[in-house]
Amino acid sequence: MEISVSHEGAVALVRWNAGENRINLDSLQRINSILDGLQAQSGPLALVLTGEGKFFCNGLDLERFGSDPVEFSSTLDEMNRTIGRLLVFPAYTVAALNGHTFAGGALLSCAFDQRIMRADRGYWCMNEAEIGLALDERLWSILANRLPRATAVFAATTAHRFTGPEAHTRGIVEGLASEDELLEQALGIAERYATLDRKTLGTHKRLIHGAEAHLLGFRDS
Repeated sequence: MEISVSHEGAVALVRWNAGENRINLDSLQRINSILDGLQAQSGPLALVLTGEGKFFCNGLDLERFGSDPVEFSSTLDEMNRTIGRLLVFPAYTVAALNGHTFAGGALLSCAFDQRIMRADRGYWCMNEAEIGLALDERLWSILANRLPRATAVFAATTAHRFTGPEAHTRGIVEGLASEDELLEQALGIAERYATLDRKTLGTHKRLIHGAEAHLLGFRDS
C-alpha cells in the first residue's frame, strides 16, 4: 500500500499508488494520518488527491474482506467517517480523477470541493446495482449531498459508467483535462484557493456539510 504526500508550495499533493487503490482499513488509516498532519499545520494550505495509472480508486477491498462481516462493517464505517471529515476539512480540496473511479471510490470523490477528471479515459461509476451490493441510507446521502438529484438517482439505479464528458455534463465533476494536464490543472486550482482563511473556510464547510458529516459519523473536535 503506497500513499505518499509531498508539498508543492502551499499545496499538499497526496498520491495513491497501490494498483487499483482499494479502500480498506490500512488505506483509510494512512489517509487520515496524512490529514492529521496537514490539519496540525498553520498557514496557507490546499490538498490534491490523485491516483496513478489506470485507477483513481476502484472501491472497497472486497477480496480482502472475503466473508468477514466484521471487517467489512468496520471499513464501511471508517470510509463514511473519512468522507465526512474531508467534507468539512479546513482547507480547499481537489480530486484529480486520473482513471477509473468506482463505487466507494466514486463516493470518496464526492468528499472533495472540486473534482477534475480525465476527458479521454476512465469511468466514474456507482456499480452497486450491478454487483448486488445495496447502498444504505448513509451511502446514498453522500451522493444526494454532493450531486444534482437527477444525476444521483440515475447513477444509483443504472450503474452507468460515466465518461469524463458525461460526468461533466451531469455535474459529477467540475472540470476536464487531458492526461498530461490533469495534475497541473488540479494543482493550479488548489494553489489559487490555498490562501483562503482556513478558519473561515472550515466554518463555511461545516455550515454546508456539517449535518452530512455528522450523519456519516465524523465528530469534529
